[in-house]
Amino acid sequence: MPIGVFDSGLGGLTVQQAISARLPDQAVVYLGDNKHAPYGVRDHEQIYQLTQTAVERLWQEGCDLVIIACNTASAVAVKRMQETWLPKDKRVLGVFVPLIEAVTERQWGDNSPPREVDVKQVALFATPATVATRAFQRELAFRAIGVDIEAQPCGGLVDAMEDNDLELAEALVQSHVAALLRRMPNPQAAVLGCTHYPILKNSFQAALGDHVEVYSQGSIVAESLSDYLVRHPEFAESGGVRFMTTGDAKKVSTAATRFLGKQIVFNSA
Repeated sequence: MPIGVFDSGLGGLTVQQAISARLPDQAVVYLGDNKHAPYGVRDHEQIYQLTQTAVERLWQEGCDLVIIACNTASAVAVKRMQETWLPKDKRVLGVFVPLIEAVTERQWGDNSPPREVDVKQVALFATPATVATRAFQRELAFRAIGVDIEAQPCGGLVDAMEDNDLELAEALVQSHVAALLRRMPNPQAAVLGCTHYPILKNSFQAALGDHVEVYSQGSIVAESLSDYLVRHPEFAESGGVRFMTTGDAKKVSTAATRFLGKQIVFNSA
């Protein structure tokens, strides 16, 4: 069966591209809810309902395993879905946990008590809605002790990237990094907690300095998914990649092509 990859807009393409590079034979269906993007400015109930609708749409495409490649949706909806709504034959996985496992040097399935880790100061860059959930802090606290996290809500950055205004996006990165560094002058690691942000990873790195290790999700999630499929081969299927959107397919295709620097063709969902 194909694996579903869902995002509120274009950002999840960074995860899809990494998955397809790591698992080139795996069938994938990507769904962008561009009609309702961005999610980062919506309230939690709206985010949950929109994510639920998108997951159900991917089930219609045969995707019994769905990756929520949107940090805001992962933070707000995934745990609630898993605990209260998900049928037994379906799986929904978020993108937070693989990233936190990488930062805290944990292997998948390591449920041992939290312990000391090498990284003591972590900068988190994410949408305002993701920051407000404090989901990253909670998940990290389950795995590590003695880690200070300073979160920076990056208002406007997703909108600038969706509009392909890279000049504005670069300026916003500089502004948000400067704001965080005033509160945490010496972070050891920085987490790009939005799937749009890897496109600007070099800009974050330059603003933070080479001494800061910058984590983004694409390759980390792809490797985690590869391990998951070894344990659950029933979710694997050979095939190509299809792209769907709730927005204007022609406009989204043009924006996605600019976003990735390669041709991407969306169809209407």
